[in-house]
Amino acid sequence: MTDLVEAFHTALRLIVTIDPQLIEIVMLSLQVSLLAVLLAGIVGFPLGAALAVYRFPGRGLATAALNALMGLPPVVVGLVVYLLLSNAGPLGVLQLLYTPAAMIIAQTVLVVPIIAALSRQHCEDLFEEYDEHLRSLGASSREIAATLLWDGRYRLTTAVLAGFGRAIAEVGAVMIVGGNIDHVTRTMTTAIALETSKGNIALALALGMVLLATSVAISGALMGVRRGARRFAYA
Repeated sequence: MTDLVEAFHTALRLIVTIDPQLIEIVMLSLQVSLLAVLLAGIVGFPLGAALAVYRFPGRGLATAALNALMGLPPVVVGLVVYLLLSNAGPLGVLQLLYTPAAMIIAQTVLVVPIIAALSRQHCEDLFEEYDEHLRSLGASSREIAATLLWDGRYRLTTAVLAGFGRAIAEVGAVMIVGGNIDHVTRTMTTAIALETSKGNIALALALGMVLLATSVAISGALMGVRRGARRFAYA
């Protein structure tokens, strides 16, 4: 018990004194996860809206597959990305393996289905309300999809939060493609796993507290922006 209390105090000291090693790991984690969510949003939002609006053979199967992909095993994604980026893989010439770029790719693959599936559901709900009105105005399917995304932008904050939560907490995929290299690809989650196995509980605790605080802070910030924007829109 004494060792645990001492480790907790040491962890707090690392945070309060802004330990350089701690900050380096935290900043890399945020850079990788935020970029992954941004890229996933660029792909996922239009994909979800398209599935909500367009009618085509196999749409139900595509929707079911998208929902199933929300539960993609991270280690499988990591393995697939590893095989693609390895020297023997089709993208090996890019030399991205064991770099932050490889970690961003892996996290993007994991987050796209989440954002796309949640976007599809939100847009489909709105589509049921607006379909007749938009069709009467002569809007094309592409215009309808864009309108649904814009009108549902506040609801879609939930998709962004879910995607960020998946990205920032990821361990398996980024460990495989990033290698957990010190000063290069070490993120909060991989560092926590490593430091815990080494017995360095203080640093692991510090990273765990920062990880939790970061998730809460970003979630709170997005929710605050959502509420503020809605008040402004209806003012």
